[in-house]
Amino acid sequence: MLSAESITQLINKGDLGWAGQLRRDSLLLTLGSPLQPLVVPSTEVIDLADQSSIDDLYGEPVTAWKTYELLPGETLLAAVDEPLRLGAGLMGMIGGLSHLARVGLAVHVTSPFVLPGWNGYLTLELVNTGPAALRLHHGMPLARLLVFALEGFLSDEVVSQPFYGRDALKSRYAVKFPIDSTQR
Repeated sequence: MLSAESITQLINKGDLGWAGQLRRDSLLLTLGSPLQPLVVPSTEVIDLADQSSIDDLYGEPVTAWKTYELLPGETLLAAVDEPLRLGAGLMGMIGGLSHLARVGLAVHVTSPFVLPGWNGYLTLELVNTGPAALRLHHGMPLARLLVFALEGFLSDEVVSQPFYGRDALKSRYAVKFPIDSTQR
């Protein structure tokens, strides 16, 4: 794991793109726009092999907002406010803030890893596991990103994630991992 001094040096050299806040030895991830709420779908089953079925889970994105009330049991996709660019020799690991977990807010419920070459806006999956609605505020700190240097052979290739970013928060699972119709 890299120290704050090492991270600052990488930013100054241009090997790490980050305009946000550095907190101790990690990047502080804050809540941005858009927000992508999940809604009750028109069917009881979402077919993960059918992209239109997956798309049925999503309501209209919320772009102009100051506060948002996340209800108990609700899931919300949220863009991080600042873009991130990791060089080919760097990777990140997202960690939630324990202060938020203690009020029932899970801020990243998937793999914590951000792969080398990432360039764009991270998306957090927010879930309210608590008993009351939680009022979220635009720009509030939600998580942190620990930065690690890779060892061994490093490729100069940038990892492309064409489906994800600030403009497309929805799952593209069926497009990315097509299931042959004979497997259904």
